Amino acid sequence: MQKRFYLSQTDKKIGGVCGGLGEYFNIDSLLVRAGFIAAFFCLGTGVMAYIILWLLAPKQPGY
Repeated sequence: MQKRFYLSQTDKKIGGVCGGLGEYFNIDSLLVRAGFIAAFFCLGTGVMAYIILWLLAPKQPGY
């Protein structure tokens, strides 16, 4: 079975992007959230990347 990235419906604060990435890479979603925050403050790209993933990623099937 092929592994796919989906927006998380169970581990989400805003759109489920960080929860979905955490599930896909099998890491804690808190680390993913910290990465997005660091990207925002260091590079200024964290928010834009989050919004793009939120708009383009599919929701988990069954929800």
